[in-house]
Amino acid sequence: MSLYKYTAGMIALLFVMVQAGSAQEKLAQTGFEFLKVGADARASAMGEAFTTMEGGASSLFYNPAGMARMEERLNLAFSYNTWIADINHSAVSLCYNPKRGAYGVFGLSAMWVDYGEFLGTMVWRNSGEYVDTGTFSPNALAFGVGYAKALTDRFSVGGQVRLAAQSLGHSVVAVPAAASGFASKRNTLSAWTVDFGTIFQTGVKSLAFGMSVRNFSQEIEYEMESFQLPLIFKMGISMNLFDLIPSIPAEEHAFKVALDAVHPRSYPEYISLGGEYAFKNMFMLRTGYASNQSEHGLSFGFGITRFGLAIDYAYTPFGVFDNVQRFTARFTY
Repeated sequence: MSLYKYTAGMIALLFVMVQAGSAQEKLAQTGFEFLKVGADARASAMGEAFTTMEGGASSLFYNPAGMARMEERLNLAFSYNTWIADINHSAVSLCYNPKRGAYGVFGLSAMWVDYGEFLGTMVWRNSGEYVDTGTFSPNALAFGVGYAKALTDRFSVGGQVRLAAQSLGHSVVAVPAAASGFASKRNTLSAWTVDFGTIFQTGVKSLAFGMSVRNFSQEIEYEMESFQLPLIFKMGISMNLFDLIPSIPAEEHAFKVALDAVHPRSYPEYISLGGEYAFKNMFMLRTGYASNQSEHGLSFGFGITRFGLAIDYAYTPFGVFDNVQRFTARFTY
């Protein structure tokens, strides 16, 4: 595949995405929103501009093609995210490279969310006009199996199939045929989703193009209210800008800059921009910016890696909500 054909295809896809987004008003059209929350501290510190970045096991949450060129045999990542409104969001991912890419790279991922504890109520004919139905704890999770392979020395593809589920606890509903007139109903729903993407190394220094589609699935429904999952199209470009300065030794310094154009199903289009400075591939400073966001935009973070172990941290100011902090521990063998 030539650079010209790939670039033309990417531009055409972006045009279709923008046209599709402008044809509808995007207001809360999706459910299972936990699927689009950033799971990795490195990516989040870079404003989620991660479509063309090679991130090992964490690529399963952004663009599965990003793990295709992994040189190590094993990569394991665990992330913990103190999300807004006291929501805890965690993720773990693993990728395995059996023959240095000869058979491709296989991956597993899991994501789970704890929304905390809530007090349930039901409308009732009393002085308070309600009665307590006890406490409940909503939660959500997703399990995935992925695969990626470098088809040529420049072109990589990857995909992942996930089973996502969400439980909103029990509710008490009126059932005239029941002896008590009421029955307890468990509000649980699940759906299969597909993620896939590509990365194209242009051969011009470290310049790379890429695209990804996340959370592609059928429409599902609670009771009579149907909705779709948070489908997200992304197109990205990245490069180590220090490649343009020959006097800077590549083994000492790197400054990767990434730009993503994002087309969500339920939100207007926006741009993500991220940067990562690395010193001797041991210590990294990162920052990012996402445009057109109501409560957040800038993000910051750092990373330390040594002897196959890496620790990443990201901090995102979040407007009227608590500031979001993410931690990722990564092990490579």
